[in-house]
Amino acid sequence: MSAQKQDTNEIIDDENPEQVTEDSVQEEEQLESPEGIAGSIEAQLEDAQAKAAENWDQFIRTKAEMDNLRRRNTKDVENAHKYGIEKFVTELLPVLDGMGMGLAVEDASAESLREGMEMTMSMLSNMMEKLGIEEIDPLNEKFDAEKHQAMTMQPNADVEPNTVIAVMQKGYSLNDRLIRPAMVMVSKAVEE
Repeated sequence: MSAQKQDTNEIIDDENPEQVTEDSVQEEEQLESPEGIAGSIEAQLEDAQAKAAENWDQFIRTKAEMDNLRRRNTKDVENAHKYGIEKFVTELLPVLDGMGMGLAVEDASAESLREGMEMTMSMLSNMMEKLGIEEIDPLNEKFDAEKHQAMTMQPNADVEPNTVIAVMQKGYSLNDRLIRPAMVMVSKAVEE
C-alpha cells in the first residue's frame, strides 16, 4: 500500500480497530488494479443507467398523468359551459308549469287571473332567492352610483337631496355581483 493509505489505515485503526475488515482490504486491492478500476467504473455505469431508466419511466408516467389531467379539465370546463344553467332551468320549470296550467283554464275571471299571476310571481321570487339573485328596490334610500342608475333628477323639498324618490325599473344582483342597476329618479335640492 502507499504511504498515504497506510496513514489512513492507521487513523482508522486508532479510532476503531474493528473497522478494517477483509472486505475493505480486498476493495482497496481491486481498486489499485486496472481490472478493479474497470469493474468499479462498469458498476457505476450500470447504476447510472438504472437511475436514468428509472427517471425516464417516472418522466413518461408524469407526462401521461398531466395529459390525462389536462383532458379531464378541458372536459370539465366544456360541461360547465354546457350545463352551467342546469340549476336555473330546474328551478324555472315549476314556474313554467304553473303558467301553463293557468293559461289552460278557460273562462277565467280577472280575479283568478290575478291570483294566478301572484302565485307565479311568488314562485319566481322563491326561485330567485334559491339561486342567489337579489332584487334591488332602492325607494327612499340614498342614491348609490354602484347599484343605481339615475334617469333624472327632480327638485323635492320633502326629502334629502340624492334620495331615490321613484324606481322606474328594479335592479338585480347575483351573489352580491350587480347584474342590472336599478333605474331611478333622484331628488335634488329646491332652487330658491
